[in-house]
Amino acid sequence: MLRSVNWKMILKCFAWLVCLAGVVVLMSFISVKKREVKCMKVEILIPGADNFIEREEIDALLKQGQGQLVGRNLEQINIHEIEETLKANPYIAFAKVFVDMDGVLQVAIKQRQPVLRVLNAGGQDYYIDSNGLKMPMSPNFTANVLVASGNILEGFSGKVDTLLTPMGADLYKAALFMKKDTLWDAQIEQLFVNDKHDIELVPRVGNQRIILGNADSLETKMNNLLAFYKQAMPTVGWNAYKTINLKYTNQIVCEKYDSLAVKKAKPVQVDSTALAGKAIDSAIKRSIQDEIKKAAAASSAPTAKPVVPKPAAAATNKPAATKPAEKTPVKTAATTAAKEKPKPAATKEKTDTKKNK
Repeated sequence: MLRSVNWKMILKCFAWLVCLAGVVVLMSFISVKKREVKCMKVEILIPGADNFIEREEIDALLKQGQGQLVGRNLEQINIHEIEETLKANPYIAFAKVFVDMDGVLQVAIKQRQPVLRVLNAGGQDYYIDSNGLKMPMSPNFTANVLVASGNILEGFSGKVDTLLTPMGADLYKAALFMKKDTLWDAQIEQLFVNDKHDIELVPRVGNQRIILGNADSLETKMNNLLAFYKQAMPTVGWNAYKTINLKYTNQIVCEKYDSLAVKKAKPVQVDSTALAGKAIDSAIKRSIQDEIKKAAAASSAPTAKPVVPKPAAAATNKPAATKPAEKTPVKTAATTAAKEKPKPAATKEKTDTKKNK
């Protein structure tokens, strides 16, 4: 009879019952502790430098939904409801609320990170964040990100929403790629959509229009542009080309400015913004020149030829021209007398001429 009893199963069930009883006791202890402990203070943590929402605004949201939190029992505070209220804010991507045993309510917030500012064809102004979601502008802070304008039909309803058009998705991909690369993040300052629905890059250095087309094969297109910068720009200059077309696969089609038109062009008045951007332009040129020097050094290193010394006999064929040594005159009594003789001779000639007269 005892042999037929499964003792292993009985022990497992007993262990599970003990664990369940421990969890119940622990939860009851926590609930009792919540009834006794009151909220002493509220700590709000907002990491990052972009302050789309201030701590005062979060404090106002907490008071609006839950009332005064400090002094209340922890049991009366609905943490889940606070998190949902904070997540409904368009500038907050993630919110975590918890309470420690000391009665401190911790509120950790992660803001949305914009990568592109869009001014569409209808005059609407909004951001696209790092997750590809549209978010509104903030009255507290303006992000220093890439700007896209032109024939953009991607609308905005005023709340967080996904991208609806292929052009909006291409603009997001291009902006995200520029943001991750330090060189293009400094060189490209604007995206423009022309009438042919092609994306154009507006550079900080140079007056050319860089036609990107769409966001397909984006890495290949930008690598081709970097190779063009290294090979062509040092020889022709930064303002020699009118357009640089990257739409085609594995090739770049360029159009130069008309030389006569360049000569007849009127001088452009330089404003304060252009003067302020000279430092940025020089830094970008310096970084591109460094890339060019590195590429030139890498290509010239394996082809360097050893220097063959000339034989010593060749040096004897051409004797070195030696400068004759200058002789320094030695002052003697004869030389001093010779120098003093011409003076009285000149006086005698003058007296003889007078007598002859």
